[in-house]
Amino acid sequence: MKSMTGYGKESLDFNAKTISVEVKTLNSKQADIFVRLPQIYRSKEIEINNILKQKLERGKIDCYISVSYGRDNAQLDINEDLFCTYFAQLKSLSEKTGANEAYFTQYLLQRDDILALDNNELSQEEADILLQCVCKAADEVNAYRENEGKALKIDLEKHVRVIEDFSLQVEPFEKNRVPQIKEKLLQRLQELQVDYDQNRLEQELIYYLEKLDISEERQRLKQHITYFLQTLESNEAQGKKLNFIAQEMGREINTLGSKSNEADMQKLVVMMKDELEKIKEQVCNVL
Repeated sequence: MKSMTGYGKESLDFNAKTISVEVKTLNSKQADIFVRLPQIYRSKEIEINNILKQKLERGKIDCYISVSYGRDNAQLDINEDLFCTYFAQLKSLSEKTGANEAYFTQYLLQRDDILALDNNELSQEEADILLQCVCKAADEVNAYRENEGKALKIDLEKHVRVIEDFSLQVEPFEKNRVPQIKEKLLQRLQELQVDYDQNRLEQELIYYLEKLDISEERQRLKQHITYFLQTLESNEAQGKKLNFIAQEMGREINTLGSKSNEADMQKLVVMMKDELEKIKEQVCNVL
């Protein structure tokens, strides 16, 4: 089992530069990928997306790619003609409006079309290094996810076992409440002092008790719990399946609550619901 929360960072050297890739992931129903990278690597954005989707499957995936240069190799490539054209236009506007020129240079140097750290074409060798760096960062994320998943699995199993225990505690109440209900009905009839047909009473009592019978709900809940625990052991991405099973468990628990007319049983149902909410919250982060 893997969590959808993960982090990975990798850096590789190429000539006089260092390519760094940082990947962060959070839970999401689909693969929601955002990649921020230098202009020179734009041609590889689709390939980067494909690598991240293949390796990380789903989640909110943020990938940040940066390039740094050694002190002796740092350089700025400025499009001087375009800089002068923009500056002249902005200066003309400032004279008309009385705006301050102090921030013109800072603004223009932030534009991608004015300033680039490297305006050369991306070589195949550098592209390969870039994609290799992305792969390694994604692998680190998966290692992080596996560690998080181990703790997540232990926590989910603990909550499911608690629900299983509460379900078993319902059984004694189920056995005792049939004679209790019958006794209450007979006592009520005696208080009303009305004549009644014993056979008809037995038929109505059977019908009434069938309406309150929870043996099927308890059996189905037991099956869902077993299936949930089996699914936890799978090495494949099972977050969505676990969520569906938790929903089915919730339906059976709700039905138990609606059929229970005994205070102690209702208390157990409330505690089962509380554990189930914790499961649903945690399952949202399972890959």
